[in-house]
Amino acid sequence: MKNSPYIIDNPAGHDFRLNRRTLVDPDILPMERDRIFDACWIYAGHESEVAKPGDFVTRDVAGRPVILCRDGAGEVRLFLNTCRHRGAKVCRERQGNTKRFYCFYHGWSYDNTGRLAAVPGDDAYPAEFDRAELGLTEAPRFEAYRGFWFASFNEAAPDLDTYLAGAKNYIDLVVEQSPDGRMEIVTGIQEYDIQANWKLLVENSFDDYHLHSTHSTWLEYMKDSGVDIKVPKGLLLPKKGIGKDLGNGHAVIDNCNFRGRPVATWIPLYGESAKPAIEAAKAELVGRLGEERAERVANTNRNLFVFPNLMINDGSSVTVRAFWPEAVDRMKVTAWALGPVGESAVMRKVRLDSFLTFYGPGGLATPDDVEALEQVQQGLTSTVKEVPWSVMTRGIAKDGEQLNSDELHLRTFWRRWNALMTGEAATTAAAAAAE
Repeated sequence: MKNSPYIIDNPAGHDFRLNRRTLVDPDILPMERDRIFDACWIYAGHESEVAKPGDFVTRDVAGRPVILCRDGAGEVRLFLNTCRHRGAKVCRERQGNTKRFYCFYHGWSYDNTGRLAAVPGDDAYPAEFDRAELGLTEAPRFEAYRGFWFASFNEAAPDLDTYLAGAKNYIDLVVEQSPDGRMEIVTGIQEYDIQANWKLLVENSFDDYHLHSTHSTWLEYMKDSGVDIKVPKGLLLPKKGIGKDLGNGHAVIDNCNFRGRPVATWIPLYGESAKPAIEAAKAELVGRLGEERAERVANTNRNLFVFPNLMINDGSSVTVRAFWPEAVDRMKVTAWALGPVGESAVMRKVRLDSFLTFYGPGGLATPDDVEALEQVQQGLTSTVKEVPWSVMTRGIAKDGEQLNSDELHLRTFWRRWNALMTGEAATTAAAAAAE
């Protein structure tokens, strides 16, 4: 049994409870930024966003403004977007291609290797002024796995490969949808705010227990559109969805697919014109990967969570979603569509349609989720004194495999969050093994 101010964790007694203060107390957020976001690997972007030398995008990573760019030699870099002179952002555009970043305040400029290239009136500086030590500051740690780039502001963090642990296997399933292993972020970004604590979106993003109640309208729409929402017959796959602890706080729900996918399964919603291209894509998968692995890539979908704030939803399309706490009761969400490089126009259309109509902020699912999370936040905030604990024990008494509608994956997140927040040395794997 492991208890802290934040959780009650008693696998032997089949009890797991979360202190609701973790979701409403503003004093916890600064601690999270220090002990979690400044300690872990945080998703920074995909290599395809800076495909050519000189390409750049700007965004916030772990609460810091950064420039993700590819320098003239083709190396991907991540710079803090702050001038070494007086601190202004040196790049105010969201994306583009450039050889130099120019600070509009006093005119200092930097090339795309980060070197300080020009200083107006530099003859007024003393002899000790050294341009070589005043280049743009890079993230202390910056590494990639299969095109996904992560940054860490913790010099002591393990290497990314170690950190990702079992999540790598699921990233592989995403990337293997591409014939040559190259995936790309599709032009266009979804950005929206949710008036709720960021950790509620972690829970929601791989919680299949809420599917039938929260998304009943979407399920009825699928039925009315001629989609059989039962697991297809004859698949070389398990017939039920499962939840898994992948180590280091990462977790996944892994399901058989009934929603269709532009690299695998045609459904009536896609239209007859899409059928030949989707069937050809499935045939390519079988030829390249073999029947069993092709079925695994094509006819399962997964909601992969990479601790602490990245979701890769690989369903009817691939959505890469990151989120950041702006306040204890407000988060900013950014989402991108990901697809194979060079896929046909009809398949790209199907992919973007799914990205918009299911996962999008105005789609069939996300508005339901946003409403649910905001209702949870309101309920927690107003009752935390009288009802201080949330119960999270679904599936805890089972031996072995956990379903996607159980709560092992939620407990996985909270155990890792708790270990980092309290400084405990116990690992997620050890806690989960006790179940």
